[in-house]
Amino acid sequence: MIVEYIRYRVPAERAEEFEAAYRRAAVPLAGAPQCVDYELTRCVDEPACYVLRITWTSAEDHLQGFRGGPDFAAFLAEIRPYVTDIEEMRHYESTGVRGRGSSVPTLYDWAGGQAAFERLTEAFYGHVLKDDLIGPLFAGMDPRHPSYVAMWLGEVFGGPDRYTRERGGYPRMLSQHVGKGITEPQRRRWVNLLLDAADEVGLPGDPEFRAAFLCYIEWGTRLAFANSQPGATPPAQAPVPRWGWGVAPPYTPEN
Repeated sequence: MIVEYIRYRVPAERAEEFEAAYRRAAVPLAGAPQCVDYELTRCVDEPACYVLRITWTSAEDHLQGFRGGPDFAAFLAEIRPYVTDIEEMRHYESTGVRGRGSSVPTLYDWAGGQAAFERLTEAFYGHVLKDDLIGPLFAGMDPRHPSYVAMWLGEVFGGPDRYTRERGGYPRMLSQHVGKGITEPQRRRWVNLLLDAADEVGLPGDPEFRAAFLCYIEWGTRLAFANSQPGATPPAQAPVPRWGWGVAPPYTPEN
């Protein structure tokens, strides 16, 4: 992906109509498959200054796809009167320096930290081992397995990267599923028992946390199911996922 910044200086008497024009222009922009997201911001210190940020799937998709496609004409028709107000229009690529601040707690902190995930997995695997459907998958389980899964969940939900450092990260977790031939009823039982354990140990029950928690559990178990099937060829290397309060984008093979 590539980010385009367009900086404007718009006189105060034209500011209201400028913003209205961009609200209209946002319709064809949002409809363009090359556009990932966009935002128009206004400077507080110098209100005549605006910055439009557009994330494109690539610079080529922007310059050839969007500008050569059906959405550009409608977009340009709205903002053409302000082209002379542009001070900069450039593409920028990510340097990899990015992150989140602490104004919003991680799911890890909201859940209660590592101790909460330890309680969760202890209760969960206590039920798993007695279950007729998925218990056989864990026959001969390492007694430390619940702790390792708690470590994985802690890292996924924003805690320390202990699973990566101490257990080998994604490749290690992948190795636990390849060739297992997990069935859909087994996957679903795993999810249901984990949700029961979450209630049992008192994980937060607010809708926002539980929605994000279940979102990951569904996503993760469906990947585990797919990776366990005969002939599956999942990626051998990947980072441990980091899950937040939002949602994952739709899967495409190029991602």
